Amino acid sequence: MRELDFLYRQFGLQVLQKKINNPLSIKEFEGENSAAKSSRAIRIVLIEDHVILRDGLRSLLEINSDFEIVGEAGGFAEGIEVVASCKPGLVITDIRLAGDSGLKLIPELKKINPSPRILILSAHCTDEYVRAALEAGADAYVLKESSLEELTLGIKTVMSGQQYFSTEVTSRVVSGYLGREGKQKLESASKITPREIEVLTLIAQAYSTKSIARELKLSTKTVEKHRSNLMRKLELRSSAAITLYAVRHHYVSAETPSAEQQKGTEDRH
Repeated sequence: MRELDFLYRQFGLQVLQKKINNPLSIKEFEGENSAAKSSRAIRIVLIEDHVILRDGLRSLLEINSDFEIVGEAGGFAEGIEVVASCKPGLVITDIRLAGDSGLKLIPELKKINPSPRILILSAHCTDEYVRAALEAGADAYVLKESSLEELTLGIKTVMSGQQYFSTEVTSRVVSGYLGREGKQKLESASKITPREIEVLTLIAQAYSTKSIARELKLSTKTVEKHRSNLMRKLELRSSAAITLYAVRHHYVSAETPSAEQQKGTEDRH
C-alpha cells in the first residue's frame, strides 16, 4: 500500500511501529514541539481519508516549527467545514478521497475567504490526474514517493506565491500538458500580443503582479488586464497552468530560475 510506503520512508520502520503501538508517544513529542511554534508558522489543514497516513503526515510536519497543523478532515464535506472554520494558509489534500473526488474539493476551497493555497499530495502521476488538478486550481502537486525535504520545499515554495511540482510530474506532464485541447490552444496562441507574451513569461517565472508592473513599467491594473486576456485566449485557469503552458511552448525553460532564485543570485553578486 503506497500510503504505508510513504510513512515507512519518512518515519523509519521503528518510529512507525512505535506510533502504531503507542500513539501517545508521538503526541507527547508534538506537544513539546508545539511550544516552539512561531506566530508566523504556516497554518495547515490536512484532508486525507487514510487515518494512519494523516496522523503520520501531521507528526512529520509538526517536527518543523515553521508548520502548524490547525485542522484535519477525512472527506469532502468535513474538509470544507474545517477549512472554513480554521482559515489555514495551506490545504494539503489527496486527489482521491473516500466516496468523493479531491478534484471537486479544490474549487470549493478556493471560494472560501481568505482562499488557501492547495497542495495535492498524491500517489498518482498520470497526465489526466495532474492536468485535472491544475485546471481545478491546485497550486502544487507532490508525489507521495517524494522525500520529506521535497514536501517541505513544496510547501514553502507555494506559500511564497509560486507553484511547485515534483520533478517526475514536471517531466511527464509538461511535454503533453495541453493534451486534447492542444490544437485549439495553439490556434488561440497566435492571437496573443507581444505584451501579453511578456506578461506570460514573467508569470511563469513566478513574478508577482507588482513585480511585473515594475519590470514592464506598467500599472498593476494594466498587468492584470493582460493576464486576464491571455488566460481567456489560451483557456487557462490558474498560474500553474500558465507556467506549464509557457514551458511547453518554450517561452521559458523548465530550468529557468524563479523570481526568488534570481533575486537571491543578484544579492550574492
